[in-house]
Amino acid sequence: MTIWTVERLGRKGDGVAITDGARALAALTLPGEVIEGEAEAGRIAAPRIVTPSADRVRPACPHYRACGGCSLMHGSEEFVRGWKVGVVTEALRAQGLAAPIAGVHVSPPRSRRRAVLSGRRTKKGALQGFHARASEVIVDIADCHVLRPAIQAALPLLRRIVIAGGSRAGELSLTVSESLTGLDVAVTGGKPMEPELFQTLAALADEGDLARLTWDDQSITRRPPLIPFGRAQVTPPPGSFLQATAEGEAALLAAVRDITRGAGRVLDLFAGCGTFSLPLAETADVHAVEGLSAPLQALDAAARRVAGLHRITHEIRDLARRPLLPDELRFDAIVIDPPRAGAETQAREIAKSGVERAAWVSCDPVTFARDARILAESGLVISRLFVIDQFRWSPHVETVAEIRRS
Repeated sequence: MTIWTVERLGRKGDGVAITDGARALAALTLPGEVIEGEAEAGRIAAPRIVTPSADRVRPACPHYRACGGCSLMHGSEEFVRGWKVGVVTEALRAQGLAAPIAGVHVSPPRSRRRAVLSGRRTKKGALQGFHARASEVIVDIADCHVLRPAIQAALPLLRRIVIAGGSRAGELSLTVSESLTGLDVAVTGGKPMEPELFQTLAALADEGDLARLTWDDQSITRRPPLIPFGRAQVTPPPGSFLQATAEGEAALLAAVRDITRGAGRVLDLFAGCGTFSLPLAETADVHAVEGLSAPLQALDAAARRVAGLHRITHEIRDLARRPLLPDELRFDAIVIDPPRAGAETQAREIAKSGVERAAWVSCDPVTFARDARILAESGLVISRLFVIDQFRWSPHVETVAEIRRS
């Protein structure tokens, strides 16, 4: 067997191992470890640890070695925290940028209030869980160390939903969110909704006391699911985006509030259902821009139920194709929370504008660094950076940057 040394972790959390000039990826390893194994197609499928790192810990989850939902549970909390900060700072360095780290948040175990599970019916029942690493195989899970207790307790019920409406040929996707009024479950990829299936699903929703169960585009709503955004409570569209943990969302919001403090008029780009718009409207007028109508309808309905909010206006606009132009960006502060692809087109317009202050939220350090370089070329620089880890034990990391004109 070939002996390798792990020099670092790649962006997806796999070890980058070297030997005699060759390189290969090795999952579940840590920098500095000596491992043994054979590489095929650039990957060591089952590395054996010869010399473990001092940062190695025993994973608490019994599914960890097979399940692809987590990839860093074998590293100490201090190591993972430092590695994620390093991912952010290295992405900025690659663009010739640097920023002071103002704070780091790590969400606790068993705090994921939103998760997307996979399911497939089998001869004996159903598989339900997450995909194996680099595979379409579903790893069946009974206990998950990232899910909120309410979602964990519902796993047997969700399995019965897969059995009722799944097929052995296709895979179901189950987006499960915990709301104030119960679980909100949105399923896609199942059998067509026929009267018999509807009755079965309605009975399961009753038995599990679900707030809402949506099957493709048909919903069984027992009561509206409610998500708190500041003083407002939003009923989001089925399966819509929601910050993964309440603790992570609170950390993001605290940073955004701090950056926009004192602003009388705030522009919220990629506003979604109002994660930032509704809390910020407690102290400022807000204009929310989002590419889809359903989230803005949910935002508007929630705002109308809350007394004392400042004025909220909204606009449906595809910001990748039709970014706001400089003369439309005349606000005291901008909040922007783009998808993983970033907001390159909008960044170019902000760079040409007179914007003085922005809170830039990102879920991808590489695309954020690219956009930040565009801003920096026009004198908009990062004055503070907050690192938010709400996808514990995964390679994902989020940031909030305070952007100021130098």
